[in-house]
Amino acid sequence: MRTVDLIHRKREGEELAPEEIKFLIDGYTRGEIPDYQASAFLMAVCYTGMTDREVSALTESMLASGETMNLSEIPGIKVDKHSTGGVGDKTSLIAAPLAAAAGVVVPMISGRGLGHTGGTLDKLESIPGFRTNLSSSEFLSQLKRTGLVIVGQSNELVPADGKLYALRDATATVESIPLMASSIMSKKLAEGVDALILDVKVGAGAFMKKQIEARRLAQMMVGIGRRMNKRVQALITDMSQPLGFAIGNALEIMEVSQTLQNSGPVDLTRLSIELAARMIHLGKVANSLEEARQIAEAKLLDGSGYRKFKEVIGAQGGEPKVLDRFELLPNATGMREIYSPRAGYVSAIDAQLIGQASTMIGAGRDTKDAAIDPAVGVILEVKVGHKIDAGGVLCRIYHTREERVEEAAELVEDAFRISQQAPEDRELILEVVG
Repeated sequence: MRTVDLIHRKREGEELAPEEIKFLIDGYTRGEIPDYQASAFLMAVCYTGMTDREVSALTESMLASGETMNLSEIPGIKVDKHSTGGVGDKTSLIAAPLAAAAGVVVPMISGRGLGHTGGTLDKLESIPGFRTNLSSSEFLSQLKRTGLVIVGQSNELVPADGKLYALRDATATVESIPLMASSIMSKKLAEGVDALILDVKVGAGAFMKKQIEARRLAQMMVGIGRRMNKRVQALITDMSQPLGFAIGNALEIMEVSQTLQNSGPVDLTRLSIELAARMIHLGKVANSLEEARQIAEAKLLDGSGYRKFKEVIGAQGGEPKVLDRFELLPNATGMREIYSPRAGYVSAIDAQLIGQASTMIGAGRDTKDAAIDPAVGVILEVKVGHKIDAGGVLCRIYHTREERVEEAAELVEDAFRISQQAPEDRELILEVVG
């Protein structure tokens, strides 16, 4: 079979057979199919979609491109959590330590930033010395020792997704529901998990702009998991405004530290506890979801989640003291304040514009090989519903280079809407699937 013929058929909306999808994935993983043809295939999928059979075949092909973890020697139910990507979304670094502190075994394979959204690995790598590229033996050893390990896709684990993940970011194909579903689920199945909690974002700052799209993605991933005999549950959560106050890699690590010490933003704390509770419940540490919530809250209040995250940082080569001494993290050299043009209530903060501005000054990447500046980003001073005076500070942009700061500032200014009346409250957790 020829790659160009398969691209053509997919472009025309035809269903590809499992062996044809396997041919494409194997060929790209081995380097026999170049980036430009893989990009064309991704764009064809983006335009014409995939059937359930194709999505399952794509997931299985990516899963088969490398090793899978055998966690049978580690006692307990293995549970992971994954977010589809948002702006200021650092819940993995809060929920996972809370769940692990409660006794859940959490093997986590995470990704890098895509488009205007941040990535868990980028945030962790802003911690000096932190290693996200552990070998399989190191992965298992740490999971036995600490109950939590957070790594990226290695050459051994899901190498096909590692290559495609970076290519999607550079080819404007991130939003494709089949590509997202297969990417996420191949990583999670490779970990050898028994259960999985998914946080499917919807709104301005998410890849899914409409709730019906988010529901379709959630249902597709839950379906893949069930066909593989895994317990999967998805929350559909609001991403119309950034989550928490910090956007940017080192800045978000600082907010994670504050949240694990019970002094974080209300929205971030609430969602992290809910995600941790569902991990605890699926891990059968608690008999009910309500009991699991109580356990998650207790692990936050007694500091054991905070200590667990410190333990993981140390185990993966990082400096645990960064959670106490923020000056040990990369810090920006410049700061620009954005002021409110009028008095009133903050009625909207466009998360996508905030994410784009943060990417523009170096917190994200425009191409798959671009370097990240871990120090830069945006700190909000207000959230939707807050009252502000004319000339009050809406947010601060932290940068290390002057170029593009002016352009980023214009995006940030456009992100805020100030109204004379307070906006209606919007639910953070919109739906549960599975």
